[in-house]
Amino acid sequence: MQIDLSPDQARKLALLSQGIHRHNDLGLGKPATLRAVEKIGYVQIDTISVVERAHHHTLWNRVKNYQPSHLDQLQKQNKVFEYWSHAAAYLPMRDYRFTLPRKQALCSGEKHWYDKDAALCKLILDRIRLEGPLQSRDFEHKRKGKSEWWDWKPAKQMLEQLFMEGKLMIARRDGFQKVYDLTERVLPDTVDASMPSDEEYYDHIIFCFLRANGIGTPGEMAYLRKGIKPSLQRRCEQLLEDKKLLCINVKQQTYYAHTDIEAMLKTPLSRSEVKILSPFDNLLIQRNRTSTLFDFDYQIECYVPAAKRQYGYFCLPLLWGQKFAGRMDAKIDRATGTLKIFSLHLQTANEEDFLQALQPSLEDYLQFNQGQKIEFV
Repeated sequence: MQIDLSPDQARKLALLSQGIHRHNDLGLGKPATLRAVEKIGYVQIDTISVVERAHHHTLWNRVKNYQPSHLDQLQKQNKVFEYWSHAAAYLPMRDYRFTLPRKQALCSGEKHWYDKDAALCKLILDRIRLEGPLQSRDFEHKRKGKSEWWDWKPAKQMLEQLFMEGKLMIARRDGFQKVYDLTERVLPDTVDASMPSDEEYYDHIIFCFLRANGIGTPGEMAYLRKGIKPSLQRRCEQLLEDKKLLCINVKQQTYYAHTDIEAMLKTPLSRSEVKILSPFDNLLIQRNRTSTLFDFDYQIECYVPAAKRQYGYFCLPLLWGQKFAGRMDAKIDRATGTLKIFSLHLQTANEEDFLQALQPSLEDYLQFNQGQKIEFV
């Protein structure tokens, strides 16, 4: 049996699950930041800093009094850790064991980015074991004699290889620079580090995705995970037979969902607030899903050649109530404290009402970026 939902109901489930538009649902302060990471499953890390970085931006939109120091503190307390989701991300430490299948595959020869240099990996591990936590810049200078190939670039690549294999972890960041240490010196003894069974692994992916997104397809759940979609499809069908999932129909598209959606659909949700989102926000990271659910075709254009950009280098999606109303290309000038708005591209019939609703959100966003004034360029 399928349950039919309207597009509005489907969007509501997605927004509620993402923790958008519900004030203080997660509480306040650092504990709320941890709950937010656990709720949405991961927070993508990005190096672009034309405005506040993506991981802080994503959490700021979910935790009322979020501070960028929260993530550093949670990492030092081993409540969150860095690894790979669909991209570099902060993950809840409770989910550590579910990173082990990927690590095992890489240790067994699956390629991530680089060809593995076993000799260099051994030298890096030996050096960190002897000297303690190190950054990539600690490997900048060539050594004399036989180890002359030991320069920064290959060493940095193998640091990342060892990190992806699980032999190293990010102990902390100094500024924004990773500090690597041996996993056995970073991972708390209390963390479950047992390899999950296939069934446990698939259930983790399925239920994590649905907890964070409300509804989903096996293809969405398998996003950027090689070869796993058929297994997730079979497991979803089994969970449906066991009455642990529901089958949902939205405009002839089949989704799966948790069994508690009826209660969720009764939960009130703001219809007027504007959220200025990061391009890497979990709500819209999958372009096809965002287009299907929200009728919003979004692509970040910082990776697009300048001549081919439609909207701007770093356009921020603008969520108005339960729909996207457009995007805003912006940059914080830290020297002057000016939030510069280069363009607003709107796709709503109610532009005047939207612009009125946008103003308080712009002021909040200015404060978040530690700016003093807004300038339309």
